[in-house]
Amino acid sequence: MRQKLEKTMYANEICLFGDSIARGVILDASGSYKPIRESFAFLAASELGFSLINKARFGCTIAKGREIIERFLGRDAAVTTCSASLADPAGISRAPSVPQTAANLMPENASPNVAIHIRTDNSHADDSSQARLAFLEFGGNDCDFRWDEISADPHREHLPATTPERFSHMYGEVLQMLKQNGFKPVLMTLPPLNAERYFAWFTRAGLDQAAILSWLGDVQFIYRWHESYSSSIWEIGEAHNVPVVDIRKAFLEQRNYSRFLCKDGIHPNTEGHRLITSKIIKFAQEHMSV
Repeated sequence: MRQKLEKTMYANEICLFGDSIARGVILDASGSYKPIRESFAFLAASELGFSLINKARFGCTIAKGREIIERFLGRDAAVTTCSASLADPAGISRAPSVPQTAANLMPENASPNVAIHIRTDNSHADDSSQARLAFLEFGGNDCDFRWDEISADPHREHLPATTPERFSHMYGEVLQMLKQNGFKPVLMTLPPLNAERYFAWFTRAGLDQAAILSWLGDVQFIYRWHESYSSSIWEIGEAHNVPVVDIRKAFLEQRNYSRFLCKDGIHPNTEGHRLITSKIIKFAQEHMSV
């Protein structure tokens, strides 16, 4: 049985943990990654009237996410900015890409830590005993490979940033940690990627496509492997009695879901963020007192 939240009253503050998708990062027309103001987190929080603490970071895996959550719960670490996350070696941030800086990762004239109705500090607007919600979106970087290493040597074994077993185990530990600290976790499945578009993107700087394809077997293995991590999120939710928002389904119900993705084939574009927003709002209306 897929878990649902009981209809009850929650504190008016939501925490969001995840990777660049949760952070609202898109690939713009110039080929640079930058966060948009109209991210699903901003739009959903504004629509539902929640204060949002967004601790999502570019390139974040579940292991990095656990570190962020531990610091957040401990209240004893400095605020991590979006630009600091670029040093993280895991996931898509490791693939050859357009050089990124703190400047092109933040919207023009925007504070790196604060946006209207969005809070990224560790303070609390609501110290009541009401349950606090924590939305989590991990997996897209965990399932990714070191494509440069595969290109150089396609004949040896290569492991993803986080193996499936470790992903499930660490995700479960994170959920227990949040529960023990008074949070009600909510998981999010992964938006689907476009395998051909993503393959073209991460090999664009000169990686050996033939070598990588010989290791993959076929380019659609990228889609299937990514999908397997999204499917495991349902299993994790079942195992830990945590509800799941099926973001992936919202995309796959579209006749051409790729139009909701950026040129890199993996980040939702502005239309994609609106699609995610509608799914979250529907979830909130069905399972929360809003």
